[in-house]
Amino acid sequence: MNSQTPKTILLVSGLSGAGKTTVLKTLEDMGWEVVDNLPLVLLDRLLDTPLPEGHDEGIDRPLALGIDARTRGFDAGAIVQRIKALRSRHGHDVETLFLDCSGVELERRFAETRRRHPLATDRPARHGIARERELTEPLRRWADQVIDTSSLTSNGLQQEIRNRFAREGLSDPVLTILSFGFSRGVPLNADLMFDMRFLRNPHWEEDLRPKTGLDPDVSAYIMEDPVYEESIQRIEQLLTLLLPRYAEGGKSYITVAFGCTGGRHRSVHVAERVARDLQDAGFSPTVSHRNMESAPQNALEKRRPGGPKAKSMKNRWAT
Repeated sequence: MNSQTPKTILLVSGLSGAGKTTVLKTLEDMGWEVVDNLPLVLLDRLLDTPLPEGHDEGIDRPLALGIDARTRGFDAGAIVQRIKALRSRHGHDVETLFLDCSGVELERRFAETRRRHPLATDRPARHGIARERELTEPLRRWADQVIDTSSLTSNGLQQEIRNRFAREGLSDPVLTILSFGFSRGVPLNADLMFDMRFLRNPHWEEDLRPKTGLDPDVSAYIMEDPVYEESIQRIEQLLTLLLPRYAEGGKSYITVAFGCTGGRHRSVHVAERVARDLQDAGFSPTVSHRNMESAPQNALEKRRPGGPKAKSMKNRWAT
């Protein structure tokens, strides 16, 4: 990337203990490129450096720079002039965020964490707080946004940052729709898990057994189940309600798992159907079939439907 290419830059500064680390970590989770305590003389070099491997060059990743009184060569007035130059000469969209906090609350936080204030390593924390407030005052006056974190919890600050700086398509969590077989173990990373073993089982049809839920005739067989359509619609209604809430909560990865006995027929079909419908609803799911390539085994399926155990269970419920 060339330094002349306009880029979105957020300068994050403020008082030590006011939450800068939390803010930068939240921005990083939202897809921002984050650099902390970078000397401003190295900023041009940073902007000229290509993104590391694994990052999509087609996505404009905004840059968050953490700068505070510990940064080498810290000079609030010089920082203001540097930001003005970035805006006027190169057309970068530069915004500043200052994190403020009451002195009493900062003293409490330093006492609670047993950390020393970086500007008062051999004196009470209040001396360092006062000195840092004096040093950073020009940045606070000039900041585009100021957040007072005195009454904010860590989670509250994270949510505030997400509300202010979320960028469409950048901070969306990675959504995976997974099919699996219960007989081969449940996935440990599933956030939501649905058991589809109540649907009619294609395994017991000789011509369908070697096929998978990707085959049209297997799908047609499953869709003939009387409760199929209503159950799928209710699951999808639940997902469209919950998935945005997971995103708002800051989850980077969401896995929705659908299981059947062997993981080859019902779960595969339902995963494909739900992923397709979610895509139509504006989500961007990735589909993964964990056990689809496993060989079908009668022993895993336990019994045919309508056998003695099923009949006795039906009679038990009827009474």
